[in-house]
This record gives sequence, C-alpha cells and structure tokens, in this order.
Amino acid sequence: MPETSASARPAAAYDARNLQVLEGLEAVRKRPGMYIGSTDSRGLMHCLWEILDNAVDEALGGHGESISVVLHEDGSVEVRDTGRGVPVDVEPRTGLTGVEVVYTKLHAGGKFGGGSYAASGGLHGVGASVVNALSARLDVEVDRSGKTYAMSFQRGVPGSFADGSDGPSPSSPFTPASGTGALREIGKVRRGVTGTRVRYWADPQIFIKGSHFSTEELNRRARQTAFLVPGLGITIADHRPERTPEQPEERTFRYEGGISEFVEYLASDEKITDVIRLHGTGAYTETIPVLDSKGHMVSREVDRTCEVDIALRWGADYETTVRSFVNIVATPKGGTHTAGFEQALVKTLRKQVENQARRVKFNAKNEKVEKDDTLAGLTAVITVRLEEPQFEGQTKEVLGTPAVRQIVAKVVEEELTAFLTSTKRGEKEQAALVVDKVVSEMRARIAARMHKEVSRRKNALESSTMPTKLADCRSTEVERSELFIVEGDSALGTAKNARNSEFQALLPIRGKILNVQKASITDMLKNTECAAIIQVIGAGSGRTFDLDAARYGKIIMMSDADVDGAHIRTLLLTLFHRYMRPMLEAGRIYAAVPPLHRVEIIHGGGKKNEFVYTYSEAELHRLLKSLERRGKRYKEPIQRYKGLGEMDADQLADTTMDPRHRTLRRVRIEDAEAAAVVFDLLMGSDVAPRKQFIIEGAEELDRERIDA
Repeated sequence: MPETSASARPAAAYDARNLQVLEGLEAVRKRPGMYIGSTDSRGLMHCLWEILDNAVDEALGGHGESISVVLHEDGSVEVRDTGRGVPVDVEPRTGLTGVEVVYTKLHAGGKFGGGSYAASGGLHGVGASVVNALSARLDVEVDRSGKTYAMSFQRGVPGSFADGSDGPSPSSPFTPASGTGALREIGKVRRGVTGTRVRYWADPQIFIKGSHFSTEELNRRARQTAFLVPGLGITIADHRPERTPEQPEERTFRYEGGISEFVEYLASDEKITDVIRLHGTGAYTETIPVLDSKGHMVSREVDRTCEVDIALRWGADYETTVRSFVNIVATPKGGTHTAGFEQALVKTLRKQVENQARRVKFNAKNEKVEKDDTLAGLTAVITVRLEEPQFEGQTKEVLGTPAVRQIVAKVVEEELTAFLTSTKRGEKEQAALVVDKVVSEMRARIAARMHKEVSRRKNALESSTMPTKLADCRSTEVERSELFIVEGDSALGTAKNARNSEFQALLPIRGKILNVQKASITDMLKNTECAAIIQVIGAGSGRTFDLDAARYGKIIMMSDADVDGAHIRTLLLTLFHRYMRPMLEAGRIYAAVPPLHRVEIIHGGGKKNEFVYTYSEAELHRLLKSLERRGKRYKEPIQRYKGLGEMDADQLADTTMDPRHRTLRRVRIEDAEAAAVVFDLLMGSDVAPRKQFIIEGAEELDRERIDA
C-alpha cells in the first residue's frame, strides 16, 4: 500500500466553534475549585465562611450584635444575623431586586467602595453568589422596612419550591421564576427589626461524598471572630444526628476584651510581659478602576486609611504563635501586614540590644539578632482595617496591598520602641526581660547550631565524640535503627545482653532527668542527661531541630512499670515535646511495655513448665480465671516485676525488646495545643492548678499501684 504523507493525514478541527463561553454562575459550577479552593470538607467550610463573613461585616460596621449558625438535621446550614438586611428594592442597572443581584450575579455587592462598608472582608463580590451556585437549594429571608421577604434558588436559579409537610427540602418540586417576581413578601415584623437569614443545602453533584461541616472548626472560627469584634455574640447550634454527646448542642461566644483577650487565650506558657497593644494609622494613595455615571470603567486615585491594631506578649517558651487578620478575615499565610510587623520587630529589637550591649554583654562582631530570636516565645494578633483590601485569590489567605507593609512597620517601630524605652517601673522591668530573652535565644541558636554540627552521625573514627555510656548499634540505616533510653545502669547490663546490637542502641539515664518545662534553654543544655539525649539523637533542639538529621528511626523509652518509671517517661516526654516536637509529630517516639507479672503454669507428666507474661492486673486476673476453668495449676507466689533489672536477658528480650514478640506504645500528638496545656499543668511552675488536678483525681487512684 502507498504510504500517506503527514500533511495528508486528517487532523481534529480547531476553530471558533470549539471555544466555549461560560456565562454567570455556570462558570462557578464548572470550575468550583477556582472559587472555594476544593470540593471536599475544606471547600464546604469555605462556603460557610463566605455567608458568615457577610453577617460579620454587618456587625463590624456597627449593625447588629448577634449572629447564629445552625447545623440542621437534614445536612443544611443556616446563618442568621441582625444586620440591616439585604436590600430588597430594584437595582436600576439590572432591573433585579437587590436580593437577586447579591445571590446570582458575580462581582456584585455593597463592598466596592460605594460607602456601605468602611472596612469589610468582601473584596470580589462573589461570595454569596458562589455559595448559591454550589447549593442544591438556597433560601433567603430578609427583615426590612417592617416586612419579611423571602426568595429561593435551585443551583443558582431563582424560583419557588412546593414543600410538603416535612418542611423545606432540595428535592421538593421547583418552579423557576419569571421577571422580578421571585422575591416574595411573606410576613410582617416590628418596625426597626432588621436582619437576614440564609439557609442552604450543599450540592452533592459538586462536593465529594463524605464532605461534612466540622463543629470544631466552626467553634474555632466563631471564637476567633468574637475576639476580633468585641461585644458580638456568635451562637453555634448543632442539631445533626451524628453529633456526639460530648459536644454541646448550643454554644455562644462573646468577648469584651478584644484581641488582648485573644492573645491571653492563645498563649499557654509562663508570661514574660503583659499584653502590649500597638495602635496606629497610616494614609496611602491607591489607583483603582471605578464605574462612572455612564457605567464606564475609569481609573481614579483615591486616598485610603489603614488602621493598625496589634496585641502581643512574650512568654518563657520558644514557640511562636502569630495570627493575622484583615477586616477580621484570617490571613493564615500572612501577607504585607505580617511582613511589615516582622521587619519592624527585628529592626527595633536589634537596636535595643545594641543600646544595652554592655548590660547584656553583647558582642556585635560575633553575634547578630535574627528574626527567629525575636519571635521565640511571642504570641501576637495582628489586625489591620482598610477599604477594599487586595487579597491573593478568592480564598483570602494572603494580603497583597503593598502600602500596608510600611504602615504596619512604622506603627510597630514607634509603639514598640516607646514600650521598650519606657521609664515606668513595670514596663521598664518587662522591657529588660524582653531584651534578655532575645539575647538568650540568639545565643541558644548559635550554641544549638554548633551542637548540631558536631552531633551528626559519626563514623567509626569519630565515635569518641559520643557519650561514653552510649552502646551504639552497627547499622547506619536510620529507618531500621532503634535507640532505647534505659532507666539506670542496672537495667543497662541486662539490656546489652538482650538487644540485637545490629540495629538496637542503648543510652542509660540516671534516675529522673531535669524538668525542662520549668527550666531555661541554657539550663537544659547544661544538664548532662538532656544534653546526652540531644547529642545522641543528633538532630539539634528547639527551633533548629532537623527531623531528617535524626540518627535513629525509633526512640523507645524503657523504664520500670511503676510510679517512678511513669514519672521518668513523663519527664522524657516533656523534653521531646518542648525541644524535639517533630519527633513526636512524626510518630517516632515509643514507650516500651514491660510485663508486670510472670505466671509459671505447672504441667504434669514430665512436661516443662510454661511461663506466661501479663501486662496489667486485669490481664492477670483473666489468665488466672482461665487456668482455673481449665483445671490448670500455677506456681505461687506469682512473680511481680518491680523493675527491668529483675529480668534476665532472655526474659527482657522476649517481652520487651525483640520486635517479634514485644509491644510498643506509640506516643502521638493529635492536638498539640491541648498537649501543651497538659504539659504546662503537670510539669509547669504554677503549683495551684496542679494541686487542684491531683485533688480532683484522687478518688480514681489505685493505691495498689503505689510502691510504698
């Protein structure tokens, strides 16, 4: 057959007929991720934030003091506010009512510089209309001018549902509306009563199966907003059947203290300073496109004002918590406002350290304050308010308005300098503590870096730099290797004979290590046991900890199965939680589970006796009852292990160290904030809460477990 040339082969036609133009809400349904980020639970929650933020913007403008969010049994969600209510009159350019414009037209609303909102989270005018487009059904009720108006939508199309006796449902028969008749007057209210109620059912055609509203996330957002808008009450009501009994059906958040109270809530460590408030404003000019009287888009320079309000305080810990907001909308990835804050923070504190160089023994040649030094132990809430902020993307995670950076930097530099140079007695003492904290963090960072450089895994020629008491393993495979932290030298001897030296390393510690929750970084690094653990693991500590540099895949705490052993594990976990937290987060910290009892079962007829180990009192009782039922005899008294040293090497290997037979308990951090609170309660320097905790838990104490 003759060969066909490439030019003669038929090709798929591509001309203007292949181009598609998506109109209005059709584009939202076609590409939902562009507007809400994703179509899983995260996108579902983003839709709720859009409706909730509209209600909050009303409260932020001084209209309304309460908002309610109701999670209904049928999976729908409703947001009620006492704001001014969505406009119900006809918008002249479109000929549609205000309600229909807001919920069906992209880039439409009252937040485009028309004077309705001095500062709001809305920027793009797509929030309510996007939620409407992605809902199987959305109902709006508006109280305004003494009347109640209602409007319903099916996937963004206005109309009416013929609901039955079971109440509203997205599956009810739907009739599209014609003209402007979609807005109905359904009742009357007292004059002066205003507000909006929005209830919607997320569209299962859009959101993936299993997407759900998170009560925990909703409570967190409501609490955060209540802090940012003092006096605003936000009620969360959960009527869903899957709600657990531990979750309250209704919860209200209201705070009068504003962001100062927010900082106190976020900070869990011992404070070095009281909450410091930094206030200020700045003006800037911005060129924006606006509509003229003929409906044409023209560029115009407008004068803007940016209000800055920051609350911060330093604590004894090294963790940093910074939350930033623009017109009460959270910006988790920061932006120009956080960049300005950090820039001014470093500049101001560097200057103060240099001014107090003699007092703090600062050597400018060898030492330099870095950003991480100033942020250590800092809890801060940064809020800015401005008209028409520029966000990067509809999800509003990053502020992009360039002028805000210098305005925030100027306010922080002036206000923070005033605090750090104050001559008032209380402020002067706290300012000195802040400078000392920064210098201490700087020196700890430098020391940790040097420590990290010498504590990488050494080869055979360099192994002498490791602690002499370390019995290392031969394998260099991190994933396979294990480090057992053993309580006492007596257990070490048995463990050496019980281990597999190919991949199991041993590090003994003497008794109870330093409680690092109360101690400073310097004291921790000076402590022999803590320093040895950090050096052997080889990944540094604190802010410089590098998980990839860790020398062992598993860290296993092996202590006696008594109260002292539990205390030692707690002290070790405190060290890991505070200075090597990524190890916990990665699930690489384990607790060995040594047995409590050894039962010798007697076999007659010349058979060898059998040994069975149990790991709790309940397990022992179950075993003994089972033996009695089967008519088996056992040797008395039953051996109760008081410590690891009572076992021989074979017993320790079989029960605790051999991967084929042992049980390990993995230590995880599912909620780092809750864990930090517990560690501070049990191991911190404040005695009163710990005493109360012990008194309240005394009735649950099993006295038989105490070796006394």
